[in-house]
Order: sequence, then structure tokens, then C-alpha cells
Amino acid sequence: MIHGALQDYPLTLEKIIGHAAKWHCDKQVVTASGSGCDFGLGYRDLAAGAKGISAELREVGLVRGECVATLAWNSAEHMACWYAIMGIGSVCHTLNPRLSADALASMLRQSQARIMVASFDQLALAEQVVAQGTMLETLFVIDGWDEIPASLAAAVRVQRLGERQDLPGIEWGGFDENLPCGLCFTSGTTGSPKGVTYTHRGNFLHTLRQLQADVSGITERDVVLPAVPMFHANAWGLPFSCPAVGATLVLPGRNTDGASLARLIVEHGVTIAAGVPTVWLDLFDHLDRERIEVPSLRRVMVGGAPMPAALSTRICDRGVEVQQTWGMTEISPLGTATRPEHQADSGNSGSPALGIDLLLFGHDGEPLDSQREQEGRLHVRGPSVVERYFGQEQAATSDGWFDTGDLAVIDECGALQITGRTKDLIKSGGEWVNPVEIEGVVGSLPQVGKVAVIARTHPKWGERPVMVVEIAEGATIADDDLLDPLRRQFARWWVPDAVIRVAQMPLAATGKIDKRELQNLYGVPA
Repeated sequence: MIHGALQDYPLTLEKIIGHAAKWHCDKQVVTASGSGCDFGLGYRDLAAGAKGISAELREVGLVRGECVATLAWNSAEHMACWYAIMGIGSVCHTLNPRLSADALASMLRQSQARIMVASFDQLALAEQVVAQGTMLETLFVIDGWDEIPASLAAAVRVQRLGERQDLPGIEWGGFDENLPCGLCFTSGTTGSPKGVTYTHRGNFLHTLRQLQADVSGITERDVVLPAVPMFHANAWGLPFSCPAVGATLVLPGRNTDGASLARLIVEHGVTIAAGVPTVWLDLFDHLDRERIEVPSLRRVMVGGAPMPAALSTRICDRGVEVQQTWGMTEISPLGTATRPEHQADSGNSGSPALGIDLLLFGHDGEPLDSQREQEGRLHVRGPSVVERYFGQEQAATSDGWFDTGDLAVIDECGALQITGRTKDLIKSGGEWVNPVEIEGVVGSLPQVGKVAVIARTHPKWGERPVMVVEIAEGATIADDDLLDPLRRQFARWWVPDAVIRVAQMPLAATGKIDKRELQNLYGVPA
């Protein structure tokens, strides 16, 4: 007989902000203001405010397991709402304000949320969503308060959140760690948006994985700026990771343009910033144009798409490390990361940390005999990986492997390289063309700001690649100079039939290049 046991200590997320409130009470969450007068809130005060919000939500009838929608930007108030919702066992359903009212209403009808929290500047969109027909009954307003449109007030109950002082305190926790805590819909850039349900246990373990030294390595000494929105895969988990270690968190609100981010980095001494490549292109264009130095900034974490080699070089030349990551909404979202203090190798997305596993499958649906130096379909599994989509059938295999839809190679050292998306491959005359490889070559040219390769229908070959390019600010380059590197490196049928120049590349709601929009615009011959 074995004597003794360990305590049953559920891995639930209210423990993270509770830890920050107790042991890092005065470290702050800073919210950017359009006027430049930023607002700082200590973790202790944020936790106390969140408990008050929990009481308000309970007063309007919120029950455990029920969804609460949020339609808001990166702010301390929004973060307090997260912990308030999750702390009482309800589900935080983040909505993307950049989507249409019709798309948002469709998601709300699926989640059946009766309560929404919205930034004051999103009330016009919220009113459009309500008009689409949902179950919404109560709308709480954060991040400002002014006159409420009469038509909105007539449709739902509207009140300012966080101002009630007459409600008794509320206790958090006391539920199973496998209880759902979040709902996030995929961006839909390669198909219809699908809901991913997060659990307390999954997000808690994701936090511990992200904090490993060879992943983010965030510490109490860091000042972290998530330029990735809180409504997109939990801002990559940083609203959990930063309070877990007491790092200062700088939230940019709705403004993530180069000038706004540069001000925040300089004024608050940001050491680590996270976002998609298009954000960094805008930031470093602004820094170069205005001759601004950012001496505090040590590292930028990149995800959503590979960092173009030319942009990576520009950043590293300033003494700032580039850390490439790979992940997706379905894995909460971090999958792999290059090690901090190592310059990101072009195309290398790093290795998985403990808590995530990778396996390459062949076209026959079986794992490849050799998992090194061969291209295959990338599958993942782990405690933060989706098993089935919200309201849908099983997404993973019976033994837990989830098909990411990516093509990838794992090198001899275990580093992952994403080589393409199975849905993006172009079949020309029976031969496959991989847009990602073409984009990698052209994107390394310093004259290129953004590049995307899409399929155009062709009467003889079925599909042919065409290249859409946004030239870097102040640069010029001829079409032949864009295509010559491809002619030297690839088979002739890989070379795009046309170069389409755009003044501004269309971006999806997540900040990535919107290939669906490009396909609609240029996928059929003129």
C-alpha cells in the first residue's frame, strides 16, 4: 500500500491573476490612450475590479458554463472582464471587431450568448449585430461612457460595467479544471470560421509551456507589448503568461500603427513585443523614417506568417532579436518557437516545447517512416489542442492527432519549417506549385514590402500562379528583377505568369495577408 498523496489543485485560470495580485501586486497593466495619457492598473487592483465585475454578471443571471461575448480591444478593462467571466466558470467568447455584423451575429447565434461586453467605440457595430437577430439581452459597456443610442437602449439593456460598489464580494474557482473557459472562432482565411473551445486546464498548461526559457522566457523584469489582439487566439496567451510571472503588460488599445507602437515602446521601455509581420513592417518603416531609436526593445515575437527575410535583417541590424513562432487558434495557439537570443533562420519556426507533439503524415494518411528531412502533412496533439470544433464532429484522430492543414519538414535538429498550406497549393498542368516557397524568395528582396502568390484559372493548365506585390516604401524594382530569382531557382512552371502591383496589400481581420480577397480580385483572367 502506498501512503500519502498530493493535493487536488485544479489548474484553473483565476489562480493566475490571484497569484499576480498577491505576489506582484504593484506591477501594472498599462492601457494606451489616444491622447497619450496612458492608464496603469496594478495586478491587485485589476483582480479586485474583476471580482466586482463577476458580481455584476451574476446579478444579471449569468450561470456557470454560459458564454459571455466580448467585442473590445486590448485594454485593462477587457482583461479584467476575461478573468471575471472565467473566474466564475463561465465562457469568454471573444469577437473580432473587424468582422462584419452578419459574421458576428452568426457566431453569437452559435454560442447563444445572452450577455455582451463591448468597448464604447464599438456600440455602432454592436447595434448592427443586435439587429441581425441574436439571443443578446444585456450589453455592458467598457473603455468609455457617453450618450447611448436610443435605438440600442430600446433593443437590449445597456449599462456601464465596473461601477457598482454595492454588490457583495464573490468567490472564484471551485470547479473542474476541464471546464470550458473560452471560445474563439478561427479567422476563416482558408475556409468558414470554426469555433475552438478552450479549457482552464489547456490554457493553464499552455501558459506554463509559453513561459519555458527556450520559448518566450518572459520574466518579472520584462515589459511586454502584445500587438496581437486579445480577440485573436487569446493574444497568444500573453494576458495569462505576463501576470503569471509579474511582467508589466502594455496594451495598445485599437491602435497598432507604427507611430502608436513606437510611442508605447519608447515611453514604457518595452522589452518584448508580439505580433504578425505586417505590424513589424509598419513599425520599423516608421522608426527608420522618423529616425527613432528603441533601446529597450530586445525581441519581437512573430507569428501568423513567416517573417520576410529582408524585414528580419532590418530588425536584427538594430540589435533586436527576431523570434519566429508557429501556431494556430486550434492549439491555443503556440506550437513551436525559435529559441530566444538566436536570430530567426528564414523559414525556421523552431521546435516544440514540452506539452506539444508533432507528427508528419504522408498522402496515404499514414505517418511517414522517417520524421526528418521529409515533407508531410503536419499533425499535432497535446493538452491545449482542439479535439473537436464547437458544435461539430471530431476534428482529431482517435489517438489525438489533429491535422493542421500545413505541409512541413522537420530537420535533423527537430526544427519545424512550414513549407505550405495544402489548400493553397496550385496545380498547374498536373504539377504542384507551392506559393510559400515563391513568397519566401521574393520576400527576401529588400525592395519588397509584402508578397502573395495565388492561383489564377487557366484554360489549358487549369491553374497558374500569379504574384501580387506591395513594393517597400521608397523602393523601385522591375518585374524581371522580381522574377529572375525564381527563374534561377525553380522549374519554369513555378514562375508566375504575371506580377500584379498593389499600393496596399489587403489584410484579413487578424492582420495577415487576405488571400481570399486576392483570389476574388485577381484569380480570374482580366
